Amino acid sequence: MDNHHFKSLVAALPFFKDLDDPYLESTMPLFHKRKVKKGSIIFLEGDEGDEFYIIETGLVKIYSFDGAKTVILSFLREGDYFGEMALIKPGLLRSATAETLGPTVLYMLRRRDFEQLLEKNNKMALQMLWFTMERLRKANEQIQDLTFLNVRSRILKILLRLSKEHGVKMADGMQINLKLTHQQIADLVGAVRETVTKVLLELQEEDLISVEQKKVILKDPLKLKKKISESLK
Repeated sequence: MDNHHFKSLVAALPFFKDLDDPYLESTMPLFHKRKVKKGSIIFLEGDEGDEFYIIETGLVKIYSFDGAKTVILSFLREGDYFGEMALIKPGLLRSATAETLGPTVLYMLRRRDFEQLLEKNNKMALQMLWFTMERLRKANEQIQDLTFLNVRSRILKILLRLSKEHGVKMADGMQINLKLTHQQIADLVGAVRETVTKVLLELQEEDLISVEQKKVILKDPLKLKKKISESLK
């Protein structure tokens, strides 16, 4: 295990960020490194959860499936974490499925080992609970968007969200540094692929976005925000 890189990954987590170096060092033996192939299922929705994951490299898709359609909740990459609810309470069932979209390296922490950390720092549980609640708030906002916004507004909003989470500043705007298929965008916004294709073409014709090698560039994010506000009036 690369000690320096591991410590930087863990120290960047919101509920580990206030820990000093000796304490971070003491957490290292509790994490287990795992290399996973593209297209691997880390866990399934409905599974009993017992492990928490940090992504060292790679890309993970978090999604839910209701038996008829897939709803993508997020894309996670280096430095992101998932599965934290399993650490809070024993026996909780996974609320979504986690699947790799490329070769991925993870650090895994089991709940029983996390409990050892809590013996030395019980504030960690409260911090984790706070950030978990923040993720639930964002999930609720996504559900509200699916209910109250039209497809075009949902697409605009998800593009803005992805630009914040995966954006890279370019000369011609903000690029979403993910290769997104029209089906993946459809699964993010709860629409059919044909509708997404139509809206994306309209946005390109209006010079609001461009697409290069499946990566979307937002020409003017502020203008996209304005379009969403106008749609709500």
